[in-house]
Amino acid sequence: MPVSKELLEILRCPVCKAEVVLKEDGSGLKCVQCHRVYPIRDDIPVMLVDQATIEP
Repeated sequence: MPVSKELLEILRCPVCKAEVVLKEDGSGLKCVQCHRVYPIRDDIPVMLVDQATIEP
């Protein structure tokens, strides 16, 4: 089950508080401002800074 639209509307990047969007492949949530990608494991977004990667 993908991340619901309602959840995406309330989730924010814990670093810069910007909006996060679902990556095209569904593997994570990407911050639109600082470009951190938070992984999704077992359909649960892991919004921990130390688990995030930074993508261009």
